[in-house]
Amino acid sequence: MFSALATVLFGAATASADVSYNVGWASEYYFRGALQQESSASAGVDFDQNGFYAGAWTADVGEGLEYDLYAGYGIETEGGLSASVGFTGYYYTDDVWDELFQADEINVNVGYGAIGVEYSFGDAGGSDYDFLALSVDLTQGFSVTYGTFGDEADGDYFEIGYGTTIADIDVGVSAIFNSEELSNQVRDFRVANSAAESGQAIVFTLGKSW
Repeated sequence: MFSALATVLFGAATASADVSYNVGWASEYYFRGALQQESSASAGVDFDQNGFYAGAWTADVGEGLEYDLYAGYGIETEGGLSASVGFTGYYYTDDVWDELFQADEINVNVGYGAIGVEYSFGDAGGSDYDFLALSVDLTQGFSVTYGTFGDEADGDYFEIGYGTTIADIDVGVSAIFNSEELSNQVRDFRVANSAAESGQAIVFTLGKSW
């Protein structure tokens, strides 16, 4: 499926470019501090050539699939400075999810050494939002991230994670602490009259890339 998609998107240019594939599983699929689905499998394909990148990624969200399409351009210097600007679209095969959460956004990333900053803005379900995140690589596989929403969205979260590779399998565990706006009950729109409260989660992940 993804090999065919890569051929359609990138054509013969892939002969001199880098194309990679990935599969994964998460005990709980969280995105920017908000729960999307428990026990979610995913898969994706990425293309990179001379700083230009594009890709597609999909994951199980219970009611059908989420599928993301993205593209952009990035640079990285020998001194450790990196920067990129791109577009990401978040789409769903389920009509209800697509109506409420379909999003198109512009994202900007800047990094230097162990520090990375992301700023994204877009429209989701007819509402404008922006998102700002600061990530720090603590070495030895540990990292921390703080993210916060603005404009017509609200909420923030803190995440500390650890990742390593065992027998060519990427293994990770993360602790996520989110505010009431991003709590599990609010994100699950199927639960009527649910009470908002801050939440915590421990997430385990497995992945393989080639």
